[in-house]
Amino acid sequence: MNTDDPDAPAIDVSGLECGYDSQVLLQDLTFQVRRGEIFFIIGGSGCGKSTLLRHLVGLNPPTAGTVKFYGECFNTAPAERQREMLKRIGVLYQGGALWSSLNLLENVMLPLEEYTPLNPAERQELACMKLSQVGLAGYDAYYPSEISGGMKKRAGLARALALDPAIVFFDEPSAGLDPLTSRKLDELILNLRDLLGMTCVVVSHELASIFAIADRVVMLDKQARGIIAEGDPRVLVKESRDVRVREFLGRGEDAQAPAPQNQPSP
Repeated sequence: MNTDDPDAPAIDVSGLECGYDSQVLLQDLTFQVRRGEIFFIIGGSGCGKSTLLRHLVGLNPPTAGTVKFYGECFNTAPAERQREMLKRIGVLYQGGALWSSLNLLENVMLPLEEYTPLNPAERQELACMKLSQVGLAGYDAYYPSEISGGMKKRAGLARALALDPAIVFFDEPSAGLDPLTSRKLDELILNLRDLLGMTCVVVSHELASIFAIADRVVMLDKQARGIIAEGDPRVLVKESRDVRVREFLGRGEDAQAPAPQNQPSP
């Protein structure tokens, strides 16, 4: 991906149609994600948020439309080029998706073993650094069964960061977490964005997170089978002419707070 082009958006989605087999769930999706922003895909249950995410990261091919990363079309690229492009993308899956038989260090080392020519000592050193970046220094030898849900999310994020991706996708990162742990994860995402300059795409319906760290959002609607709003959620909740948007975001007005300061998480 040509991440050196400052004029190209990180992600450019045009006329995208998403679905499974012959069933179309989302249609005519068109939006851009700017370089370095924290961009949320929001909406109620069953509106297609995770479906869209799967199409954006290449797990499912779209039935129509295009997805471009930094100006280069992903879904029409040859398979070998797609593989190269995917090296610049990290994904934090909803449950962390850690291998239970591997400790945290080994989990983070997996993509380094697959995609880099680094020797074992170099892979271990880099994996330790990634764990440290997410606040898990000293937990290298722990297994997923030995840590909390919030720590599993952080370990999954460390693995997503292993190849220094330009874009990181987050699938419901706060799911199953208590409010305090969720807030600390929000702060971590914000701090890593500021530190590493990466672009973050977050699938979530957690209003506290949306109002705390989102730069912009697109809101999906099940009945419309597409996007019904795009913009700053703090503006949309007050100024959107669509009652569905105001009602969805309005549930979180009490959750609105200034974005976390650029301080390391405890």
